[in-house]
This record gives sequence, C-alpha cells and structure tokens, in this order.
Amino acid sequence: MSLTLYVGSKRYSSWSLRPYLALAHAGVPFTCTTILLDRPNTREEILKVNPAGRVPVLHHDGAVIWDSLAICEYVHELAPDAGLWPADRARRAHARAISAEMHSSFAALRGAMSMDLCADKSGQGHTPEALADARRIQQIWRDALAVSPGGGPFLFGAFTIADAMFAPVATRFRTYGVDMDATCRAYSDALLADPAMQAWQRDADAEPATRA
Repeated sequence: MSLTLYVGSKRYSSWSLRPYLALAHAGVPFTCTTILLDRPNTREEILKVNPAGRVPVLHHDGAVIWDSLAICEYVHELAPDAGLWPADRARRAHARAISAEMHSSFAALRGAMSMDLCADKSGQGHTPEALADARRIQQIWRDALAVSPGGGPFLFGAFTIADAMFAPVATRFRTYGVDMDATCRAYSDALLADPAMQAWQRDADAEPATRA
C-alpha cells in the first residue's frame, strides 16, 4: 500500500489538516509532502499532482483523490476497523451530517479568521457574522458531546472524521481568541493536544511565513 498525501502549508491549510489527521488515526503508513502556498511556483507544483489545482490530494496506487472529505471517506474504506466513523448507524449519520455542515458552511468564519497556527491574532476577525458561525459550531460540539460515550474527549468518544473536520476550527478559536464555555474549551484542548495535531504544529512552526 503506497499512500502519499500532498498538503498545502501546514501553517495555513485547514483543508489539508483534516485528511492528515484521518490518516494518522487510521494507523496506515503514509508519506506527507508539503507544497508551500503563496509562492510563484505554487500553482505549478500543485498541478503536477492534481489537475484540479487544489490541495490536499491523496495518491494511492494510481488513484488520485482530492477534496478533504472525499479523502477522509477513502481512508475510512481503506481502514474500516480504525473507527473513523461511529459504528452505530444513528451516531454515524450524525457524524456525517456535522462533517458535511463543516465542509460546506461557515464562510464568514473562514473569511474573517483564516487558519494561522503560528500567530496570535486575539480579538481580530470578530465580525458579527463570524461570531455567529462560532456560536453555531460550539452548539454542534455541545450537542455531540452531551451524548458522546463517556462524555468525550472527542465528539463521538474516540477520534472520528468529525473531529478531523473540526480540528482547524479549534486552531482558529485559539489564534483569534474566541470565547468558549468550559465544555467547548475542553474539547478544543483535546483536539490541540492530539499527538497527530502536535506533529502537524511542529512542522508548521518550522515553515516560513508567506502571509501577513
């Protein structure tokens, strides 16, 4: 099994972080190759590995899969025993629904509070629309955690694709100093302390800044 995940700058690429975490939690060996964003040759380098011109993209034995959620689903099929979706049908549907909501929504938050793992921008980006998105996200977290086996630490007990989808939000809340209640704070802290997240953060810390 030969798996290579091409990602954008680990400091900035929220879309890339998600499948990286899914692969790490699946326990399958993979290579992660970073293409730095916002450089003169960035688009050229991405087009070499993905004709759609986007990262992340996964290469596996001749297959090319792009889009973060599609990659996560593919990884689930490669390692079905890893528990990347809950085993229970109703919980699995819930996890897929909130993952899809994260994937397709919250444009105001994305625009006002773009991911930057190595910055402190506390108080910036707090537009009414972005904060409304943040409140909705925290309600999603509280609702899932309220019925999570054992009460957490992740949304469905053990780490799932749903947690991978929301991990970049935890970094945004930290970077921009978004207020959280104790429940959401504990969940965010669990995501940020995850060993795979910590490994990604170390790589991000070593990257050059390419954005103001």
